[in-house]
Amino acid sequence: MSDARPTGQNFRATDGHSWFFDSGATAFDFAYTGAMGDNPLWEQLHSPNDLAAWLDERFPGTDTTDRDLVDARALRAAIANALTATGRGASPAPADVDVINLFAATPDIPPALAGGTRQAGRTRARAGQALSAMAREAVGLFGPELRERIRPCAADDCGLVFFDESRSNNRRWCSMKRCGNRAKVRAHRSRAAS
Repeated sequence: MSDARPTGQNFRATDGHSWFFDSGATAFDFAYTGAMGDNPLWEQLHSPNDLAAWLDERFPGTDTTDRDLVDARALRAAIANALTATGRGASPAPADVDVINLFAATPDIPPALAGGTRQAGRTRARAGQALSAMAREAVGLFGPELRERIRPCAADDCGLVFFDESRSNNRRWCSMKRCGNRAKVRAHRSRAAS
């Protein structure tokens, strides 16, 4: 769904343990740059340079300004709130829907075929265009066709929510290296104790 952009990022728990979490969508990865969860170590957007670095990994060559950081945080919070609500089986709040729709209504990064001799439009994307691309992705993900693929991790002690992009639509864990592995260990110990 994310136009072959890489998804996922490394997280660090308060105990120092690190793991890779793939939310399944660029827009949801963006929500997890700090607006979700109660771990202060997850905040990644402290400055416009942080935003530029995060966007450049997914939308190469993106220009950012100080104002873009304010806009990015607003969109991030709206997507995070909508993702949390959807993960709980509720509908996103109208205010969050309005913010996502506002960003989705602005022009995103137009596709370009390489190899031509003339450059049409800007050579570098603006941060607003990248934000619009993520908002448009969120509109599709929160829509009725894909909403049931948004689900929380099956671990009782985990609050992460993801988009299940698996073919079989049966992903259960935020990460097999974190919650999936812990569930396997618990199951193994339970069988061994029997």
